[in-house]
Amino acid sequence: MKKSSIKEIRERFDNDVDRFSNLDTGQLTTIDAKISLELITEAAKRICPKAESLLDIGCGAGNYTLKMLTKIPNLNCTLVDLSRPMLNKAYERVSKKTDKKVEIIQGDIREVSLDKNQFDIILAGAVLHHLRDDPDWEATFKKIYDLLKPGGCLMISDLITQDTDMLNEYTWKRYGDYLEDLGGKDYRKKVLDYVAKEDSPRSMNYQLDLMKKVGFQKVEILHKNMCFGAFGGIK
Repeated sequence: MKKSSIKEIRERFDNDVDRFSNLDTGQLTTIDAKISLELITEAAKRICPKAESLLDIGCGAGNYTLKMLTKIPNLNCTLVDLSRPMLNKAYERVSKKTDKKVEIIQGDIREVSLDKNQFDIILAGAVLHHLRDDPDWEATFKKIYDLLKPGGCLMISDLITQDTDMLNEYTWKRYGDYLEDLGGKDYRKKVLDYVAKEDSPRSMNYQLDLMKKVGFQKVEILHKNMCFGAFGGIK
């Protein structure tokens, strides 16, 4: 199946701002969304308690940054997203919660220009599964690593696969059953068809190994439930 283009992904998110602004109703397809959000932001606070700067990749409506600001107030926040309506909503919400600088950048993290060694914390919530082949994954992780200050952390919450085919089939069946319980057979098909067309998730093991390869000194698993996980690395 031909995967969605960046333009198609951007257009979909342009039309979904309100849903992604509400964690209670907008993230139901993401198992343990609230738990993962809490874990990655609390971990980032403990790793970088004196953090001054935050980069939120694929920030959407700003939920991850808003949660991070409840842990460490008044961070300088840089928000990157493909969708201008998402960025506008994120800016509106985040600028009310910090007295420091809030910068929004419309674009793909693979292409936007940012200074190296700039950020204490980088959050990537439900975004990296849009990466495609191995070179794409490696180049992106290397860029993220370079953007971090020494001692800084990358925290990820995302869709994942399993490395063993039989277990991958099992977890995705479980996920399908979860979706069917939420909205019936048609909803199950709709979500799984969309994942097949738009997303290219990789396993947690793959991503942790890649972090080590590009230079992260430590990697940590915070949470895993079927095909969703929360994890990260320290530069």
